[in-house]
Amino acid sequence: MTLQQLKYALEIASKGSMNEAAKSLFISQPSLSNAIKELEQEIKITIFVRTNRGVTVSNEGSEFLGYARQVLQQFNMLEEKYISEKTAKQHFSVSSQHYTFAANAFVELVKEFGASEYEFTFRESKTHEIIEDVKNLRSELGIIYRLGDYKFSHQCLAPKS
Repeated sequence: MTLQQLKYALEIASKGSMNEAAKSLFISQPSLSNAIKELEQEIKITIFVRTNRGVTVSNEGSEFLGYARQVLQQFNMLEEKYISEKTAKQHFSVSSQHYTFAANAFVELVKEFGASEYEFTFRESKTHEIIEDVKNLRSELGIIYRLGDYKFSHQCLAPKS
């Protein structure tokens, strides 16, 4: 297993297509496909389910890609710290539903800690995607807000009875 294979697998998952991933990686589609087949054989799982409409990530593949993402993030941090001339930035990502209060809180966080030391990402998506982002370590924090289970009064917030 190589870092290059991990990069390839993450790019394929991102693009949802071997052809599109090959184009963005500037390699041939057969080379990319072979690299992934070799990786799958080595780790003894199927990462991608191939169809005539592209590829989808298998359940085992989803877990594997979460670990691959961590490895590449750690590798990039090592490169930035010891090889690169620039100072490494910490990464912090939040996934949330489309709510103004969450976006405003995120903006305040960025203002307080500044973008010079941190690289911030705010992802707006659906509930199941938020859970997947946190599960697969694309985001450190997921915000899911469900208004329907509570009634508001000027005195307290209490569950409906």
